[in-house]
Amino acid sequence: MPKKNFRAASALVAVTTGCALLLTACGQDSEGGSQEKKDKKDVTIGIAMPTKSSERWIADGRNMTASLKKAGFATTLQYGEDDPDQQVAQIENMITQGVDALVVAAINGEALSNVLQQAADADIPVISYDRLILGSPHVDYYASFDNEKVGELQATYIVDKLGLKDGAKKGPFNIELFAGSNDDNNTKYFFNGAMKVLKPYFDKKQLVVRSKQTRLNQVTTLRWDGGTAQKRMDDLLTSSYSTARVDAVLSPYDGISIGILSALKSDDYGSKAKPLPVVTGQDAEVASVKSIIAGQQTQTVYKDTRALAEVAANMVTAVLNGKKPEINDDSTYNNGKKVVPAYLLNPVSVDKSNYRKVLVDSGYINAKELG
Repeated sequence: MPKKNFRAASALVAVTTGCALLLTACGQDSEGGSQEKKDKKDVTIGIAMPTKSSERWIADGRNMTASLKKAGFATTLQYGEDDPDQQVAQIENMITQGVDALVVAAINGEALSNVLQQAADADIPVISYDRLILGSPHVDYYASFDNEKVGELQATYIVDKLGLKDGAKKGPFNIELFAGSNDDNNTKYFFNGAMKVLKPYFDKKQLVVRSKQTRLNQVTTLRWDGGTAQKRMDDLLTSSYSTARVDAVLSPYDGISIGILSALKSDDYGSKAKPLPVVTGQDAEVASVKSIIAGQQTQTVYKDTRALAEVAANMVTAVLNGKKPEINDDSTYNNGKKVVPAYLLNPVSVDKSNYRKVLVDSGYINAKELG
């Protein structure tokens, strides 16, 4: 495939009105041969998303497609179904088909180095979407949320709900920790943000992890899988809580939270004698918002994927026009080969008290979906 230089100038992604009207005048070179420029509607953006098993990623794919089409681009969208090899093959196929840019939400952040080299060889820019792609210098920009703040919001919610702030002499309370997939770069940011908030209470023994599983590599959940989280919570309850109750669970994601709650309810949590603990989450998925309304899951972190898609689409537009997109972080996200310039959006903590204002009134969730 001929090497394309889409970063060079906007002429490659748009035809001006005058040129469109005078195609014979501006579409010929001095030798009389055709030099017709590529119309924006003929520029195709490849979108690689992780899985359709998560409501959140379905929304991301839909929003990303809509934002790019609104900007005037054609799109091709593929889901890797949590199989890194399948995602690599999908991206390779997009490169072969001649896409003009890639937007990639990686399944495994370290599995894409070779395929991104292929993209670089074809001069195809790459936007890393939500999850930072690791180990490759061929990542142009990163669009995401303030991932450390997500963990801070989850942990702060636990601290507030248990009444631990302001030097209160309360506790000790029992807490168990869950983290996301060990091959997702965001996992460490969520976890580190939470630990920054929780550590003082561990040090003062106001919070206790009875399982003693406190290191990140002890609490990860491969592929963010709810069933895996449910099994681990079952094991924790059996091994560490036969004579004690769990008061809080740090969960990084709604799908994990649903699995945790299933294990808790199987152990009679949720009864009058045994209230459910505080359980956090992330992504404001409909099932978890319904659980929050029902008084089961306690909190989630809302990340407006519509806004994230707009940021990524704006990055694509800027790069293909030879311009630098807007960024607000040029120091935090080192992927092992380079510091990737990023634009980070702010997450929002949601519980029963504000879900309607934040999620329904904004149009993110239709009230009918919540019953």
